[in-house]
Amino acid sequence: MRKLLSSHTVEARLFAVLLLMVVGLSLATDTFLTVANLTSLLNNNSVNLIWAVGLLVVLVAGGIDISFAVAASVVQYLTAQILGYVGGGNWVLGFLIAGSIGLGLGLINAALIHGFKIVSIVITIATFNAFFGLLMFFTKGRSIYTLPDWWVDRIFLFEYQSASGVWSELHLSVAVMVACLVATAFFINRTTTGRQLYAFGDNPEGARRAGINIALMQAIAFGWCGLMAGIGGLMQVNIAKEVVPNALYGRELDVLAAVVLGGARLGGGKGTVFGCVLGVLFVAITQNGLNLLGVSPFAFQMIIGATILVAISTSNVKIDLSSWFKPKSGQQSRRVDQ
Repeated sequence: MRKLLSSHTVEARLFAVLLLMVVGLSLATDTFLTVANLTSLLNNNSVNLIWAVGLLVVLVAGGIDISFAVAASVVQYLTAQILGYVGGGNWVLGFLIAGSIGLGLGLINAALIHGFKIVSIVITIATFNAFFGLLMFFTKGRSIYTLPDWWVDRIFLFEYQSASGVWSELHLSVAVMVACLVATAFFINRTTTGRQLYAFGDNPEGARRAGINIALMQAIAFGWCGLMAGIGGLMQVNIAKEVVPNALYGRELDVLAAVVLGGARLGGGKGTVFGCVLGVLFVAITQNGLNLLGVSPFAFQMIIGATILVAISTSNVKIDLSSWFKPKSGQQSRRVDQ
């Protein structure tokens, strides 16, 4: 117990805050803790969670990527065009196409970062603008509404109708999100490559001297983020039932905030999938709670900005929770000057 708390202090604190928020919102409004609202939260934030675990791998490796949401928009448009060309396709083909395009865009980021030896945030700012500019240039801002039936038809995992007639449901995107969470957790925690990513992010020079291939680590990290961006983009179309070129623009900041709040260190070498889940839930519950309470949406941005500052400023503060469980000896230690 002491070891678990001391090694996951950020997750433990965030979990405690989430519990307090849930209790407070449950008392403040009678619509928060309902099946309809909770399933809506999961459906609406499933794509953000898919992107969050992709971004987590990049942060663990010591990088940062802010282009994944725009990359997901590019994936949506190109996937729609390819599927139209091949006659519609199916879910298997959709995942293969979207995942491959997203992976390719992630590898472009990795190649530019390694080739130019420039910090990742600068490169991804450049690709963010390049991807979005090219997308808007070729699409001219037009949306795509004619899509294959399998892509826009809802697949329900769970349906429930309350006594008052309110429907609650969980969509396919939630199942895909769970699969991405499990796959990412296994990858970074149970594989040699995952451990190498942590080592590379914590001490790049030490990892290089130990024989870890720097270019390969960057390719794997940004490639995984691109893969998750592609899968998330595919599922977003299933939710929205259309492809809108600029619909995902700006969502990268909410996801980045959630991952950092969940304990991922911007300097690399630290972060967990569980922390990502808590971070996304914190952002989602905060926004949902403010909406239910009738608070201005601008307050949400202020709260997120403040919490990011707190998370970043305290990310390197070490808190030893194990000392809480040590029995008091009744004797006061004395300083011995030598």
